[in-house]
Amino acid sequence: MTERVEGDAGGDQPAVNEAETRRSADSSERAYLTIRKYLVEFTLKPGERINEVQLSRSLGVSRTPIREALNRLASEGFVSLTPNRGFFVRSLSTEGLLDLYELRSIIECAAFKLMCERAEDRDIDRLREYWEAIVDGYRDQPADIILAEDEGFHLLIAELSGNPELVGQLASINARIRFIRRIQIEHPSHDKAQVTFHSGIVAAAVKRDAEEGMKLLREHIEMTVSATQQALKDALLKVFAPDNASDLKRRRKVRDT
Repeated sequence: MTERVEGDAGGDQPAVNEAETRRSADSSERAYLTIRKYLVEFTLKPGERINEVQLSRSLGVSRTPIREALNRLASEGFVSLTPNRGFFVRSLSTEGLLDLYELRSIIECAAFKLMCERAEDRDIDRLREYWEAIVDGYRDQPADIILAEDEGFHLLIAELSGNPELVGQLASINARIRFIRRIQIEHPSHDKAQVTFHSGIVAAAVKRDAEEGMKLLREHIEMTVSATQQALKDALLKVFAPDNASDLKRRRKVRDT
């Protein structure tokens, strides 16, 4: 009898742990989505230190899921972690931006050239099929999905180059500019007609026309830089000169809760 009770108790423990794990994961995901929304809507100001205690209270969760969410956002480039000081919202600045986009252009053009030289036909088909699967609805997707699909497109080219170092370098650049690109995609200056660049790049890949593909990539990235600079200027005006009370009310709610 005793053995059966002990066995039952032991059998219940994994189910309890599993439920706790699910609750923890749900809390972390909810915290991540909410904080990310605060960031992209500028409820949390660029450059300000993130108060984990206040976020924990306002979201009704412990600090553990808050910390997990912030670490995830740091890996995605939305916040930065300063040792012994904590997490900070990424600053809105063009400083170093042109250098990063210039490096991105160099890496992507090199990757495209190597892909044309090294990739098998079935690999080129992967790029074509990737784009054909998303092109019809690409312009009408939410900003987060457009950003993810765009990164996926360019990373696939790097992958097909056969050089994993190019993939790693491009992924690193993406992380550093993701927050700013997210702002640019939602800005009115975002030209969704740039979708034609992707189609042209795929067509050049199918023909293994490295020169045409690299030319399109350079033009595509240059247009993105110009649009990003305009988006940043408008974002700074929005952040530091809010034109309605609701902006202030949202920020106070996060800070003062």
